[in-house]
Amino acid sequence: MSEIKIEKINLIELEAGNNLLQSAFWGELKQAFGWQPFAFIVDSNPLLVLVRELGGGNSLAYIPHGPAGPIQNEIGSNWKLSAMIAEGLKPLLPSSCVFIRFDPPWGISVPALTDGDRSYPENTLSAPGMFRKALMDIQPPSTVVLDIGRTEEELLKGMKTKTRYNIKLAAKKGVTVQTRGVEALKGWYELYRITAERDRIALHSYEYYEKIFNLAAEKNREVAGSGPELRLLEAVIDGTVEAGIIISFQGAAGRRRATYLYGASSNNKRNLMPSYALQWEAIRQAAAAGCSDYDFFGIPPADDPEHPMHGLYRFKTGFGGQILHRPGCWDYPLRKVRYNAFRSAEKLRNYYYKKFRKKFN
Repeated sequence: MSEIKIEKINLIELEAGNNLLQSAFWGELKQAFGWQPFAFIVDSNPLLVLVRELGGGNSLAYIPHGPAGPIQNEIGSNWKLSAMIAEGLKPLLPSSCVFIRFDPPWGISVPALTDGDRSYPENTLSAPGMFRKALMDIQPPSTVVLDIGRTEEELLKGMKTKTRYNIKLAAKKGVTVQTRGVEALKGWYELYRITAERDRIALHSYEYYEKIFNLAAEKNREVAGSGPELRLLEAVIDGTVEAGIIISFQGAAGRRRATYLYGASSNNKRNLMPSYALQWEAIRQAAAAGCSDYDFFGIPPADDPEHPMHGLYRFKTGFGGQILHRPGCWDYPLRKVRYNAFRSAEKLRNYYYKKFRKKFN
């Protein structure tokens, strides 16, 4: 690992396998909303870097779920490689770039069905001194990944008892799941507004989600498989759509991955467990589409009843699989004086949005 070769390529040449956030599709999507995508080959591995203006002639570079690397026992080597990549990218990125924000895909895996696990291996995942822990994470550091290369009976057996019960309850109470596309997106978005207000989560404009569907369809029309396959699943109770999720299938056969991207639900009939029916159907469809695993894409870091999203943790881990604890976002300063100034401004902004505005609004 004494030397690496970094070559700049065209975005359309980027082949990221089953890593959605490192695909040319993701670069084009983000380009439509203010980011400038750059594609590279690092030795033989593809790398997507997104650059965004900060104002005042400064910009940041963000690497979502990259670079790809081994997990668990080579984390130190991964950080060394990341530092080498940062130094190699410095002359290839715009001169205005103040720092590179890494959001690595690797981490430490633990079984999802370990009850009472409140540990989070933060120290184990920490980066060496040339990196600074970002003040906020962009992608959720922890997730649940379920191996779906098994029979339905095996998948159900690997779940928590309550999860199996809720799946059966939804079916018994008449919850049905239908597969839709962009034509049903407006109705789904209205449910998403309700969800965002109830759970206090941020959401993009409707145009963002519409762009995801339209861009994926456009790329697949041009070259089959060049964009993810997206599906909108709706849970219907007594003729009314009460919940819906968006999932993606990314990658070639044998290494295809399903990812649960977004979920929405109404405030009605939640006791009939439509969310369980949706996830089970999504898992079944992913397996039928040749996916090897299903990424639930985001949970709190531990089984902590005090966490505001503890219910989400219990819901997603109930399906079994492995919890993957990633390091979260870490910054590699390229221009230290300007980076320190940005960090101070970011700290003030975070204080305003997370504390001051909540307190007085």
